[in-house]
Amino acid sequence: MKLIHTSDWHLGQTFHGQERHVEHQAFLAWLLETLIARQADALLVAGDLFDVVNPSLKAQELLYDFIVEAHQRLPALDIVLIAGNHDSGNRVELPAPLMRRLNTHALGRVHWRDDGELDAERLLVPLTDSDGETRAWCLALPFLRPAEVTGRKGLTARDSESNGANERNDYVAGIGAVHEQLINAAREKREPDQALIAMSHAHLRGAAVSEGSERPIVIGGEESLSASLFPDDISYVALGHLHRPQQVGEPRIRYSGSPIPLDFSEVDYPHQVVEVTLQGDALAGTETLPIPRSVALIRLGPAELESVLAEINAVEDDPELPTERWPWLEVRVDLDGPQPDLRGRIDAALEGRALRLLRIHTRYPKARGEAPGSRRVTLDSLGPQALFARAWEEEYGEPADDQVKRDFALLVQDVMDAEADA
Repeated sequence: MKLIHTSDWHLGQTFHGQERHVEHQAFLAWLLETLIARQADALLVAGDLFDVVNPSLKAQELLYDFIVEAHQRLPALDIVLIAGNHDSGNRVELPAPLMRRLNTHALGRVHWRDDGELDAERLLVPLTDSDGETRAWCLALPFLRPAEVTGRKGLTARDSESNGANERNDYVAGIGAVHEQLINAAREKREPDQALIAMSHAHLRGAAVSEGSERPIVIGGEESLSASLFPDDISYVALGHLHRPQQVGEPRIRYSGSPIPLDFSEVDYPHQVVEVTLQGDALAGTETLPIPRSVALIRLGPAELESVLAEINAVEDDPELPTERWPWLEVRVDLDGPQPDLRGRIDAALEGRALRLLRIHTRYPKARGEAPGSRRVTLDSLGPQALFARAWEEEYGEPADDQVKRDFALLVQDVMDAEADA
């Protein structure tokens, strides 16, 4: 049996104000042809389908057109989607009854029974082969928000590290307990030779985070989970949230990464999907399939202006490309002081070139006594957590303690949840 694992599509993302529908459309067309060529039995999309909780109609159209065409060309293909922290769980589930007619299962939120127990049954999706036989079960667990798992009956867990002696905070304990309950339910459900495939949108401890494009799930590093949460009888773990493709500890636990670079810091990532091959209930192997880049991203500098202008002149462009395929360009310039004609000189260097300038990032390392190549922290490079920590320390003269940071992080999550509900 063959599965294709992907995640973090972020449909509808705007790149410094510019739409990226062409790039996403090219990826989805490539993905469909890949599913056909590789004779895949199932497609697993591990969250962050959209970039915002209220995606544009065009972004939604991209998703639903892909699902319809995939079903038309591969009627036996199972598609499983889960919501990520950028998604509205309710929005993901809204068309679920219709999508089930297209062999697509959309899971946006966990549900609880009247007795307070997790409704694990609805999160278990059968994956069938070309003959319609169930060969695996997908444990499809959407992103868990604090309100969904804190204070719930039976949601207690101990960190498997440190000999299980230290209680994790309620949120992380709740996430762990939901995973454990779902795994136990799947074990009861499966029959001999059926594999268990876990799909989760979460931050695993030890995994590498992108420089500038990933929203912390809730509490910086504190919400990270241990890979030991997934026992050996889970044949493969399909993860979403981190944009850098990577395995965590062992080959069966993987982030597929984002299909296109979502920030200039991701220019050098090997964007890919993962093909997973099962033999009975065992993982037979994985293969990474590189995704062709439909629009190039070019990052110049940081360097002094004359050097950057020389770099611009050295860039090879293709005037025959349609405008929507011209490369995106970021220019990073080191200055001694304000330079009023900076934009004019860069625009002049770009005149007549098949390049799209997205951003000019300026630094003043000499004026600040910084070493060449050092990174200047700007408002753009700070997320809410770091900005709050700096403001607190400036106001009170000492760093915020862990409880204050946790309270602030939960307030941030409440705001994001309120946006999703709206």
